[in-house]
Amino acid sequence: MLSKSINKAAKFALLAIALTSLSTSFSVDAKDQNNSHAISKDQSQHHQSEHNHSEKSQNEHHDEHNAEKKDQHGENHEHGHGHQHDHDEQSFERIQVRASRLGRIVTESATRTEIINGEEIQEKALMRPGNISMLVAETGGVRVQTTSPTLGSANIRLQGLFGRYTQLLSDGLPLYGGQTPSIGLLQIPPTDLANVEIIKGSASSLYGGSALGGVINLISRTPSDNYEGEVLVNLISKDGQDITSYIAAPISDTVSASITAGIHHQKEEDLDDDGWIDMAGYERASVRPRLYWQGENGQNLYVTAGAMKEKRTGGTRGNATLPDGTHFSQNLDTTRTDFGFVYDQAVNDIINLNVRGSAMSQSHDHQFGNVIEDDRHNSYLLESSLSGYTDKAAWLIGAAFQGEHFKSKTFPDFDYNFETPGLFSQLDYEISDDIAASLSARTDLHSDYGTQFSPRVSLLYSPEYWTIRGAYGKGFYAPTPFIEEIDEVGLSRLVPLEGLDAEQATTASLDISYIEGAMETSVTLFASEIDNVTELDQISNYLNSNDITNPTTSASSLNYEKTVRLVNAPGETEISGAELLMRYRWRDIKFTGSYLYTDATKAGDAESSRQPLALTPQHSAGLVVMWEEHGSHLVGVEAYYTGTQKLENNPYREKSDAYWHLGLLGQITLGRISYFINAENLLNIRQTKEDSLLLPSQAASGRWTTDIWSRNDGFTVNAGIRFQFGE
Repeated sequence: MLSKSINKAAKFALLAIALTSLSTSFSVDAKDQNNSHAISKDQSQHHQSEHNHSEKSQNEHHDEHNAEKKDQHGENHEHGHGHQHDHDEQSFERIQVRASRLGRIVTESATRTEIINGEEIQEKALMRPGNISMLVAETGGVRVQTTSPTLGSANIRLQGLFGRYTQLLSDGLPLYGGQTPSIGLLQIPPTDLANVEIIKGSASSLYGGSALGGVINLISRTPSDNYEGEVLVNLISKDGQDITSYIAAPISDTVSASITAGIHHQKEEDLDDDGWIDMAGYERASVRPRLYWQGENGQNLYVTAGAMKEKRTGGTRGNATLPDGTHFSQNLDTTRTDFGFVYDQAVNDIINLNVRGSAMSQSHDHQFGNVIEDDRHNSYLLESSLSGYTDKAAWLIGAAFQGEHFKSKTFPDFDYNFETPGLFSQLDYEISDDIAASLSARTDLHSDYGTQFSPRVSLLYSPEYWTIRGAYGKGFYAPTPFIEEIDEVGLSRLVPLEGLDAEQATTASLDISYIEGAMETSVTLFASEIDNVTELDQISNYLNSNDITNPTTSASSLNYEKTVRLVNAPGETEISGAELLMRYRWRDIKFTGSYLYTDATKAGDAESSRQPLALTPQHSAGLVVMWEEHGSHLVGVEAYYTGTQKLENNPYREKSDAYWHLGLLGQITLGRISYFINAENLLNIRQTKEDSLLLPSQAASGRWTTDIWSRNDGFTVNAGIRFQFGE
């Protein structure tokens, strides 16, 4: 029962009350001592982009209305679209969120949306310029889970939910696919990001079945009125290099443009000298232009296109062999292109029209030992909506048509063509000055899994200094062959899918935040129940003796025994827990502490028994201290703790060790040039120091490795230079 799951986490409410009470007295003292250093949790270094495509006119109305309401609480909110570095004034940046569709101010929206602001993005970009994995991994309640130890691919888990349930968007568009491949997370650089928006819990009512676990929306920087840009060059101690660039400029009074490009390289690394590559090698290049147009009558058009090509290599190295005496190369070549647009215009003073669409094509050439898999993923979206407002309400209705197609030349039995028309609506209503509600619902007619209804209800109560939110939602996910375990092994031993039901989830959360002066504290209680979870089931232990010996031969033409299948797990998967967060800024020093408790179980073998969910630490925590004087220097120290995790199909142990990750970052800025150095994993934690990554024999699924439950890179240093230019 969902109520029982919430009760498991309710004991943390007492701790939350104690923390918020403590912070109340502490922040009052801090306010007296540092009256000039008040900040909001949404303060951002970079200007918040203005292409709020679907709700611009109505947001202007709500900004004025809500500013009057907030002034009653003594808050002095300002539109902060420039750098907010003047700590001698009490100023709060009003960030509009777009992941919730109606674009409300983040502090005033009943739908809880967490913001990673521009300042944090720039800090994390110095640590990992090549992709966004570290950017999201060090956010509370978010875990980046490695799905393929050989190639290093990973997905994003929100509050313990499976990574395949997380919808990744770019400016509100599914440019990386409706069901983002795990490897996609490692192919997106953070160079041009202004903010990142995160909605945890079912967001299917907003974005359909791909958002069963939540949404991560990457918001790009919008060009300013002047020419600007930057180039970043990064070198990694383990023979890796990154070069990224961003250039933006106005083209005319109504048109502006930007372009982001990157080149990335990593050499294969066998850190324990056992002949198996522990860190995959890759060569990658990407480019993304963006175009912005604003008409004389307030029309807005945003157009983007992207291209990426990568070659990734892993498996055995040189003449090394596996325990069975064979070589095993595991490689992946990826080519992706995409296109997206968003257009909006005011129909009248109240109603706004929005049309958006996207298309993505991604081809993969896999090699799993002697098996070659050649496939293509295509996805597209076309959506139109009308939105409007009254004095107390904002509303939106719309229709969407989404397609997800997969075609395999090697294993055509796994081809699928999902076509999903849908209708959606949202209503935000201000019940009083301190109470607001948000209701959203979506009906999807899935071509394979029938009619699916996804509702969500959110409530907000915001008395002075306090923000209390509650949310309840339901959603679905359409099963495909690409669950986490298949990333590592491919389709060769998998029985074609049949008889699967759509995965269904119910999620609920309660969030309590207190902000005064330079102190912010919050606690979130969350719970989820998932039915029909798709999991891998073993049906045979051995591969047919008629192995594939020619790597260029199509596996579908050979007698290759199927040994695993996908099934709906019996019973419910239950996940509940609590997040705690504390932030404090003293002058130019920012302290952030977090703790996450997760109780995740699934049905056990015995009747009425439960067993822990694998690769889900019950306890994790983090502390970050950042000292930054803008335009001069930055010094940061971070410490993250990951508790023990249950392991499956691991012959070396049933439970992982707990471990710490320590990091140190420094940057010096001289004019427009910044020099940075970053040290990661100072304790040199590496899983292969404890156990081999290789299994003694090949698993029934075709897998040769255990799961990654710890760090697998060891101590690493990266350093580089960032050059900013423009008017």
